[in-house]
Amino acid sequence: MKPFDLDSDLDYQRWREQKLEDYPQTLEELLVEVKDPKNLSTSEYQAMHKICQKTNMVLYVSPVAREDKEIPSMLGAQFGLHRINHNWLADEDAITSLTVNPEGDHPQYIPYTNRPIKWHTDGYYNKPDEQINGLLLHCVQAASEGGENQLLDHEIAYILLRDENPEFIRQLMRPDAMTIPPRQGIEGEDQRLESSGPVFSVDEKSGNLHMRYTARTRSILWKDDAVLLKAVAALENLLEADLPWKYKGLLQTGMGLVSNNVLHDRSGFNDEAGKSRLLYRARYFDRISHTSINEIYK
Repeated sequence: MKPFDLDSDLDYQRWREQKLEDYPQTLEELLVEVKDPKNLSTSEYQAMHKICQKTNMVLYVSPVAREDKEIPSMLGAQFGLHRINHNWLADEDAITSLTVNPEGDHPQYIPYTNRPIKWHTDGYYNKPDEQINGLLLHCVQAASEGGENQLLDHEIAYILLRDENPEFIRQLMRPDAMTIPPRQGIEGEDQRLESSGPVFSVDEKSGNLHMRYTARTRSILWKDDAVLLKAVAALENLLEADLPWKYKGLLQTGMGLVSNNVLHDRSGFNDEAGKSRLLYRARYFDRISHTSINEIYK
């Protein structure tokens, strides 16, 4: 099956029908209660994995209320997430502590501030051979006010755009669609070279769809092409629209997200004195095991 091939409309329609059948309409349908994220029971894992196969994401609720960096690493391993990305400003173990951080380069980057973060997928600036396919978040401490996330399956975004106009997909698959400018630190050293690439791409081996995107205008340069810019505007419009497939909620202490790097944002927040918001984030080159399109859809 090649549903993401614009010349294979029959495959696309067949996949689309299966994808949308019984697709969850509420955030509550994504939630699974677990006792210990580091050691899921068979039933807990199966419940979480089934939701991932449909939506590319699942949320869990647990009673765990402690700072424990093994939670994301051991939870990820249970879902086949092993090849972790040692991204810029991550902790030494490659797991990032997302909290307000005034030190060094951190204040230059919104995840380490309390400002809102627009729609994006993680690692949109990574090189083609280091794309982020898996994303895990675990909440240690929620903010006293704000910090909600919105979530949208990138395959749903693909469907909505292709149904509106297949040319939008063709444009967003251009290898020069988006350019990420170079990154420089506070000392002026070049920390990342400029790179260009598509928004939507398909892995040749697995057939899975990958999405690279950010709504931040400072972080991306779009190809100056009228047709492409119409496609970008259509994507921006659907992200702002009231969609039944879009979920909004707040990760509380002990809660987390396991996903195939779906679209997400974050509202601004305020911390209570002495009680800072803290989430652990792990990014993986792996995709959640047994969620490949060729394993699910026939």
